[in-house]
Parts: sequence; C-alpha cells; structure tokens
Amino acid sequence: METSARHLLKESRTHGDEQHPFGMYWLNYGPGEHVIDCHWHEEAEIFYCMQGETLFQVDTDYFLVRAGEAVFVDGGDIHAAHAHGRDGCSFFSLVFDTNLLASANYDAVQEKLVLPLVERRGTFPRHIAGREPYESQLLQHIAAMMESCRQQPEGFEGAVKGRLYLMLADLAASGKRSSRMDSSRSESSKIERLKAVIAYIQHNYERQLRLSELAALIPMSEGHFSRFFKSMTRQSPMDYINSYRIRQAAELLREQERKISDIAMEVGYDNISYFIRVFRKVMHCSPSDFRKRLPSHDQ
Repeated sequence: METSARHLLKESRTHGDEQHPFGMYWLNYGPGEHVIDCHWHEEAEIFYCMQGETLFQVDTDYFLVRAGEAVFVDGGDIHAAHAHGRDGCSFFSLVFDTNLLASANYDAVQEKLVLPLVERRGTFPRHIAGREPYESQLLQHIAAMMESCRQQPEGFEGAVKGRLYLMLADLAASGKRSSRMDSSRSESSKIERLKAVIAYIQHNYERQLRLSELAALIPMSEGHFSRFFKSMTRQSPMDYINSYRIRQAAELLREQERKISDIAMEVGYDNISYFIRVFRKVMHCSPSDFRKRLPSHDQ
C-alpha cells in the first residue's frame, strides 16, 4: 500500500485494494508551498494535521486547521487546502470507501451507525478541533489509526477498521452527529458546476484549454466564469490548470528514464522554458532539481 508523500489530484485512482481497503498517505509541504488543489473522490477521507496549520476548504466551507486537529470529508465533497502562516505543514490522510464498514447482514451496526454515515444524515463534523470531549475522543482514535498505519504490524488493517467503528459509536453516543443531506439548492448548483469544470480540466489538461471553452461548460461569460472559479477555489482557472499539469509532471519525473522535454509535452507545454518557469513557481525548484531530490526508492 502506498505510504509516500505523494497525493495525486487525478482522483480516478484506486485507494487501496481488496486486501487493504483504504489508502494512507503522508503529505508534507514547505513554508508558503501550495498545498492541495480543489478535487474530489467517491471515498470518504480523514486528514490529521501533524504539524503547522492550513486553511482547509470543504465544498463552500473554510476553516483553519492546526496541528492536532482533523478534517472529515464525505465522499463526493470538493476539498482543498491553502497555505497559511509562515511555517510548513504535514498531514496524515486516510481514504476509505464507506462500504469497508458494511455488515455482512443488515444488523444494528449497519442500521444505526453505517447507513447514517453513508447517507450523510449521521456523519462526522467536518472540522474536528478537540474543543469538546467527543471531539477529543475522535482525535485519539485518528492518532491511533495513524500510528497503526505507520508501523503496520500484522493485522493492522483490522485495527484501522475497528477504530472507525469506535469513532462511529462514540459519535452516536455523543448525540453530535452532523446531517449534510440537505444543502441549499444554490450551493449544490455551484458545487456541481465546479465539479464539471474540474473533471473537464483533468481529462483534457494535456492540450491547450481556452477560457471560453471552460466557461461554455457551465455556461457563463468568461468574466463571470473567472470570478466564479476563483471564488470557489482561490485560484484563477489558468493557475489551477498549471498547478494540475505540474503535479502530473512531478509524478512522471519519478521515471528516471523519461526526458524532461518529453514530460513537458505530455502534460501540455510545448515550450520547455515556460514549463520550467511554471514548474519552479509551483514546486519551488526546477524539474531537474526535483528529480535529484527524489528519495532513493523512487530512483
């Protein structure tokens, strides 16, 4: 199972497999470094902030997340993280399909705990800050799951699954479950429009994309679309496209035999000098320096 600091934005990827039904990731960002672009996936996700702080976005909600706090993202929710403060930040992320928790038979666990989570009528708070006793309990479970994933003793998958059940039980006992079944019609419309644009970008990033082409998807005028996109993602459309392309390039750079010029072309840049300039802006180093800094197991 992957435990690297990589976290692809193209979320058609599979998180885990049948034997390891969840994905686990350690994400590290330097001071002022761009954190996580707007994206979504069908699985639920738990972020645990280990160091620093960041401004987190889930759908249209924004909140500051500090070390020792966590974020819960329901499947299908758009989410992003934006740099905040002078220090870097690091996260542990657990991505899992809620079907992981399904009972073999329809029992009380399925009815009272799992189904409300799946249907979003009895789910976790988005920001778990530890201000109340039940939140502190949830954070203790998340920290224990992180440690199990780090050490990976025999049977650790059961420990992770068990902790998720305990989190659901503690949440239900607290009477503090959140319902996110009924978001406002206007908010839902905004989110679905943004999803359509992001999906289009992720499927067509390797070729030239015009602002008019993206605006027509919604549809909006180019000016209205630019304002809408930035209000939802805190990035201009072109900044988002460049960031997505560069992060795809960063993954390809791990293949040592690939030429940098070929990678630039593959992710949508026909000018190598411009590619290097954009790469440096996003990653704070040149493509060749990025490749040199890769851990030995990636080389």
